[in-house]
Amino acid sequence: MATYKKRGKKWSAEVRLKGRYASKSFDSKLEAQGWAIEKEQEFGRQTGLVHGKIVSDAFDKYSKEVSPSKKGARWERIRLKKLSRSNLANISLLQITADDLNDWIRESEITLSAGSIHREFHLISAVMEKARKKWKWIEKNPCRDADLPPAPQHRDRRISDVEISKILNSLNYVEGQRPVTTRQELAVSFLFAIETAMRQGEIWNMTWDNVFLEHKYVHLPVTKNGTKRDVPLSSRAVELLKMFLPSNNTKVFTCSQVAAGAMFRRVLKEKECRITDLKFHDTRHEALTRLARRIDVLDLGRMVGHKDPRSLMVYYNATASEIAERLG
Repeated sequence: MATYKKRGKKWSAEVRLKGRYASKSFDSKLEAQGWAIEKEQEFGRQTGLVHGKIVSDAFDKYSKEVSPSKKGARWERIRLKKLSRSNLANISLLQITADDLNDWIRESEITLSAGSIHREFHLISAVMEKARKKWKWIEKNPCRDADLPPAPQHRDRRISDVEISKILNSLNYVEGQRPVTTRQELAVSFLFAIETAMRQGEIWNMTWDNVFLEHKYVHLPVTKNGTKRDVPLSSRAVELLKMFLPSNNTKVFTCSQVAAGAMFRRVLKEKECRITDLKFHDTRHEALTRLARRIDVLDLGRMVGHKDPRSLMVYYNATASEIAERLG
């Protein structure tokens, strides 16, 4: 395995393989990597399929063969396409090291949040692990030795009643009136999310054949964690769904999830709202915190799809004042 060190303006490459050793200095890291590849081949390393491939080749193969099987395939492929334009993508798979990944992390910190860096890094690591175990392109996953920055604090954004009112007004929502526009449909989905703690994808994939209003629950055949789940509905949640009846549509919410998400982000920036630092997924925080006051933790975990009750703490964000009120 080759190692590289920068001394002043020079790059030093060292190759140790099968009891043999060689080192040499170069003006650039790229030259050092090229020399090391040749030296490893000279020392008898079997490069096999990986010969001549660079990191972007692994990104492309993963995007085509692995990503399509995932629920978040669209966003993962977008991230891989973005990563393929980075400096990291042009490095030889034979020569990529933890130092290269640390360089990518430092560069990314200029434009990305800690959360985004973690998401992209874990995706890179997944690609490298697939290249190691399945494709046999590399012998070691370089991500294991990289210095990833501390994980960001869990998000604890709540949604106030004032903000809810602003959003509903901007979407032209009228209480009790059947939605006739996409904006009004989005408003109902927003309220439904706060009432049920369902994820955005779960709401937009909900079909009428899995809605049982008379028994007050919705069946989710596929969820994020890969298991099915029945979501109990409050009387308010049932009222919201009844606003769409009668319906000839297969899906409860007819607009696409992508379009609805984009619309929600635009609405928050409109003059009537001007709400900052809010995401649709924050409805899950708000809903879970409200539901925790009404049902016990085991029922809550079953309702929202958390097998480990401890994971509920990520979404439970009651304020000290709210807890104090219940103390009396």
